[in-house]
Amino acid sequence: MLHDRVLVDVDGGANERRSGGGILIPATVQMGRRLTWAKVVAIGPNVRAVEMGDRVLFDPEDRAEVEVQAKTYVLLRERDIHAVASDEVADGGTGLYL
Repeated sequence: MLHDRVLVDVDGGANERRSGGGILIPATVQMGRRLTWAKVVAIGPNVRAVEMGDRVLFDPEDRAEVEVQAKTYVLLRERDIHAVASDEVADGGTGLYL
């Protein structure tokens, strides 16, 4: 990975989702801009706010897909990441840092 690039693996079940009442909403239903969660699998040397294994939130419309060893990944710039999930929630926070 070069510069500020981040390679992420998009969650498999991210396309289908459930409503608050438990109704399954298929991936073919178009909604407004919806952000997607993914797991970081590689980072470039100039990435400062993300580490390997972090879960990040990004806009799926602003992405470039790449296939490595028959698996599809998404290549992002660090500035395209909207949030990073944290495993530990400290001081009553949300578990996210922006």
